[in-house]
Amino acid sequence: MYSAIDLGTNNCRMLVARTTCNGFQVVDSFSRIVRLGEGAAKTGSLSEDAVNRTIDALKVCAEKMELQNVSHARSIATEACRKATNCQKFFGRVKAETGISLEAISTEEEARLTLIGCSTLLDSDRPYALLFDIGGGSTEVSWVETTENKMPTLLATTSIPCGVVTLSEKYGGGTPTPRDYTDMVERITRHFESFDNDNGISGEIRNNRVQMLGTSGTVTMLGGVSQGLTHYQRSRVDGMTLDFTTIAETSAKLTAMTCAERAAFPCIGQGRADLVAAGCAILEAICTLWPAGKLRVADRGIREGLLLGMMSGAELAASPLGA
Repeated sequence: MYSAIDLGTNNCRMLVARTTCNGFQVVDSFSRIVRLGEGAAKTGSLSEDAVNRTIDALKVCAEKMELQNVSHARSIATEACRKATNCQKFFGRVKAETGISLEAISTEEEARLTLIGCSTLLDSDRPYALLFDIGGGSTEVSWVETTENKMPTLLATTSIPCGVVTLSEKYGGGTPTPRDYTDMVERITRHFESFDNDNGISGEIRNNRVQMLGTSGTVTMLGGVSQGLTHYQRSRVDGMTLDFTTIAETSAKLTAMTCAERAAFPCIGQGRADLVAAGCAILEAICTLWPAGKLRVADRGIREGLLLGMMSGAELAASPLGA
């Protein structure tokens, strides 16, 4: 039995799975909002409250791993732990109190794992793909080449230190003023302009040679809200297509609401309500800079990449970009 834990700035998520002839079958899962990176952008370290919340969640993961007799596990942490000055102290506490060994992975490996986990949602009818992941502490964008009957190739990737948690803390969360919302969009756009120029992405989009794939709480939330789901259903969201008009209309509606109004949506809830506007701003910047017209929603990513890597025995981060 295999387990994969993805500890982000906002969420702690785990999958437990067994191998099958077609890949793997999930037998247990866990997800909890822990806000590990809360306040870390200002202080440079993980707070005691955030650490305690996270360890409580990881104890649940450890119990599930023991119950399912997990023999192979990989547990990774991303932006909050990459930057925190007390990261190693936190990892030590996690090991001592839960038995789980955490490792902070690079942005390049994060992008590679995400691509592996999402690759089956990419079509080979367009030669390129823009894959993005809006996280809590950072946002990653990958430029990918797709080839029929082959694993997509990661051509280039970039990571910016802006996610839904960090932007919400900077701009106060809740309902931003029109000026603040515009400032968020412009800030994100500036971060990605050089990546666009270096890889000629806009030109390929104008030639209709690019597909877009988004994996994050922001896009899955918009997918669920746009369908009016009375409760979140992964089967209805994972793999669905969102056109940019629907994204813009849904984002505008949600951004104008109060946190209490957003929390009433089953696909948002109280724990995410104050992060919605920041996520919509990041997504608007991506859609404006790269007007592909539609995107495919992925409720999958790093954890699936971790599982597939362990099951194949592949060293996912060993080769350089494009190898």
